[in-house]
Amino acid sequence: MEEAVGKLWHRLITRAAGGHHPKAAVRLKDVERVAGVFFRALGGDPGLRVAAATADTHGARRKLLQRIAGSDERIARARMDIATLRLPPEIDAFPDASLNRDLYLWLAALAASHAAGGDGMDEEAVGSADPAPPADLECRLNQRAARRALRRWPGLAPRYRRLVEAAIAQRPSPERLPPAEAARERALREALRDPGSVAALPPVPEHAPPAMPVLLWLSAFSGAVAADTAGASGSGAAAAGRGKHDERDTAREAHRVERVDAPQDKHGLLMIFRAESLLSVAEFIKAKRSTDDEPDDNAADAAANLDRLSLARDEERIASRIRFDLDLPSAAEDDAVLGEGIPLPEWDYRKNLLREDYVRLSELRPSPQDPRAAPAPLPQHLRRTARHLHRQFAALQPGRRWLKAQTDGSELDIDAVVRAATDRATGHHPSDQLYLSLEKRERDLACLALADLSLSTDAWVSSEARVIDVIRDALLLFGEALSATGDRFALCGFSSVKRGNVRFHRLKDFDQRFDDRVRGRVMAIKPGYYTRLGAAIRHATGLLDAQSAARRILLILSDGKPNDLDLYDGRYGIEDTRVAIVEARRRGIVPFCVTIDREGAGYLPHLFGPAGFAVIRKPDELPARLPLFYAQLTR
Repeated sequence: MEEAVGKLWHRLITRAAGGHHPKAAVRLKDVERVAGVFFRALGGDPGLRVAAATADTHGARRKLLQRIAGSDERIARARMDIATLRLPPEIDAFPDASLNRDLYLWLAALAASHAAGGDGMDEEAVGSADPAPPADLECRLNQRAARRALRRWPGLAPRYRRLVEAAIAQRPSPERLPPAEAARERALREALRDPGSVAALPPVPEHAPPAMPVLLWLSAFSGAVAADTAGASGSGAAAAGRGKHDERDTAREAHRVERVDAPQDKHGLLMIFRAESLLSVAEFIKAKRSTDDEPDDNAADAAANLDRLSLARDEERIASRIRFDLDLPSAAEDDAVLGEGIPLPEWDYRKNLLREDYVRLSELRPSPQDPRAAPAPLPQHLRRTARHLHRQFAALQPGRRWLKAQTDGSELDIDAVVRAATDRATGHHPSDQLYLSLEKRERDLACLALADLSLSTDAWVSSEARVIDVIRDALLLFGEALSATGDRFALCGFSSVKRGNVRFHRLKDFDQRFDDRVRGRVMAIKPGYYTRLGAAIRHATGLLDAQSAARRILLILSDGKPNDLDLYDGRYGIEDTRVAIVEARRRGIVPFCVTIDREGAGYLPHLFGPAGFAVIRKPDELPARLPLFYAQLTR
């Protein structure tokens, strides 16, 4: 009874406090793709991904009912850093859903104007280099970006005016504020109505609270670093984020973090007594990502209540479990190495530099002593699909056809003979190409299928199959289909453990037959390690470049973004992969990616272009659809 009354009171007082319109709310996941396309179409950095921002305490004045209800203390504001455009996870500030949706698009346009003008709103850009207070700097940069956006895209002006009037109606009235704060509020309103008209905000007393955040501006935090965590979104004027826990997309949210010194006094004022220590809660928790990667069920809820995450470093060792699935096998149990490591370059987008011989790649093949790599026939559950694909792809085999107007052949070309007689009768020089020749034309192409064999492929896609099982079946059916066409093809896989150990598995070479030995190698593949995709693409490009075919295709099978234990994560890995793909295209190779990553549409257009990838929603359809993608690419 007490709990039911408490919930009822919370709903009533929160509704009475106002400031939110749940029935008109628009969520980021519903407009994420549109906002991303809009941002890039207006000149925004194509390498930036769109993700949710977390809520932060703003400290501004609130209404009495809001203070009683404990609402609107935190707000999720749009911001942009070097790798991500963060937008509120939900906007319900206006009673009209179209205005809430327009606010998402305006924030994307404003971010594109910041990027185009070199006024990045990341924390490093808004630092101590500018002597202006953070509030003045934020006001000036956002006015500059808004003015630039309205000048470059006049069609945004009516939408912006509607948003300004709606946002001003939600802000506190200057008549109810102290004189200094009222002057600041009037300046903010003027900056919204006429961007560029306010050079600096009027000064306020030191003890005065900050102004209510402007929903139409990007946030500029100073002294903090934005980083991806398992944060959660809180409630605020622009972004409520009050959905259920299972509806939060914590993998795409972020928190602000700061570097602090490790605490020297580990026990504080606690007595050195075992029973009392058991009741204490540590403020700092030692964690090492490479080993302590088990998810914590309460981590998202704990992070949702934090404005800032503090990270500290010390020199003490961490007592941790040993993760055997990430350990490299011994030489006796590992795959056979085919030669010395191959040095490869890697692109560092932060320095705009191609680091030569920065990565070391090793070619591998399943060890002959491995019983799993023994020659094996096609599995029984794939034979029916293989027969169907074999009949389909047999139609792609080159047939014999008559070539007309040849200088030599087995039969006369009647049409050419008639034309030659006519030319001779009219005094023209007749042609000597009078024969038909029956010849067989070969398909002059080569394809390399490159499969991601990282540890993420060990995830289950159904109660009976893992991602690695789906990839294994796809490679087997792909080989069966291409065997019917006679095309030259190779099958490879890759994984990595930092830049010094990129593992490239040679399952089938171009000059090998697709037989039971190759099937045994494919069936022996296993998941492990990480995804340094750029190095794998560069080496596959070199293998394809050695082929003399007129058309060369690189078909990539992946289940997620490029990543590794070192810096190869986030935008670093994406930009290196993109440069590797550009290099492949310059060599005349056609790269195409087939992925089961549902978030692939957010970053794959930046890597492969709008027509260079395909996202398969149902992973178990990959084996049957992969050969069909190849057939479309080779028409």
